[in-house]
Amino acid sequence: MDELTLRTGFEIELLAPAGSDRQALADVVAARVGGSVRRAFHADSQPSPVPGVSVFRHLSPAFDVLDAQGAPVALLVDDITIEADLAPVPGSRPRPGHRGWYRLVSDDGRLLRLVERTVDPHAPLATVLDPVAELFGVHVDVFPAAARVNDPTGASIAVALPLPPGRERPCEIVTPPLVRDHARALERLLGPARELGFTIPQEAAVHLHVDAGPFRRSSAFANLVRLFAHWREPLWAALGTNPRCRRLAPLPDALVGLVEQGWQDTDTGWSALRDAARAVGLTKYADVNLVQLVATRPVRDTVEVRILPGAIDARSVVERAALVERLLLRCLDPAPLPLPGPDAAHDPRAALQDLLTVAAR
Repeated sequence: MDELTLRTGFEIELLAPAGSDRQALADVVAARVGGSVRRAFHADSQPSPVPGVSVFRHLSPAFDVLDAQGAPVALLVDDITIEADLAPVPGSRPRPGHRGWYRLVSDDGRLLRLVERTVDPHAPLATVLDPVAELFGVHVDVFPAAARVNDPTGASIAVALPLPPGRERPCEIVTPPLVRDHARALERLLGPARELGFTIPQEAAVHLHVDAGPFRRSSAFANLVRLFAHWREPLWAALGTNPRCRRLAPLPDALVGLVEQGWQDTDTGWSALRDAARAVGLTKYADVNLVQLVATRPVRDTVEVRILPGAIDARSVVERAALVERLLLRCLDPAPLPLPGPDAAHDPRAALQDLLTVAAR
C-alpha cells in the first residue's frame, strides 16, 4: 500500500443503513479504542426556501470519538449533500426526530455561533434554547414539535426543529490531522463501518486536508492553481472522481490568469498575490479549496482537495491520497507546472506520472 508522508486530515462520507445512524458507529469505534463519545453540534448551511432569506444555517447532532487519553479519534457529522439515498421507501412513513434528535436553525451565522456556545447538546428539544432565552431576557416559545426564541423586538434568534427523516443516516467521518500510519488509523474507523452495514452514498466524496503553510509562496500557489485548473480532466479520470458529487467546480478563470502575472517568491510578492487572489472571490466549493490559504485569519489552516471519490476501505483512500500527495509536493517545486500534453486524455494516470518523473530529474 502507498504510504503518506504529509500530515493529512480526511473527510469520508458514508451512509448508515436504514434504522441506524452515525451515533451507532461512534459508539462501536469508541468501545474498540477504549474511549468515549461526546455529543456535539455540527454547523452547516443550505439555501432557504423562505423569500428574503438567502440561506439558513443550522446545528445538527454530531459525535466526537475520543480515545482512552481523551485525544480525538474522529468526529462524525451530517453532510447535507447526501440526499439521493434518503428518499423514503414506497409505502413507508418515515418520522422526523429520530432518537429525539433536532436541528437548531438561524438565519444569522453570528447568532448561531453564540447559540452553539450557549446550549447543551444533550438537552431535549423543548428546553435546549432556555439558556439563549435567558441571555436575551425572554422566554422560549414551545410548540408540540418545535421551540423558538425571539429577541425582545420579536426578531428571530433560533428555532429548534425535529431532525428531518433520514438525516440521521449520513455520516461524514472527520479525522484529526494524521502524521503517521494513515491507513491503519483510517481502517479502525472504516472497518467497523463496514461491519455495521454502512455503505458509500451516491454523492459521496473523500476530502483531504494538508497543511497550508508550505503553499504560502507565490510559485507554490501558482502551481496549485495550474494543477487543479489545467490538469482537471486528467485528475478526475485518474482519481475516479464521482460525477454525482456535489459542490465541485473548476477554479475561477480570473484566478488562473492571475497566477501567470509574474509574482515574486518574496514575502511582498506573496502578500500581493494573496490579496489579489482573495479579491477574485474564491469559494470552498471547488475541486480544491484555497479559501483558508489566502485568508487573513484562517479558521482551518489547510489546503483541501475535494475530488477523491467515495470509499469505505483504507487501501482505496490511501492509494488515491498518495497520488495527490506526490502532485502537491511537485507544486512546491518552483518550476512552473506545464500544460497537459495531447496524450493526457488517453492515459491520464501515465500523464500525471510523467509530470512527477520530470520533476524528479
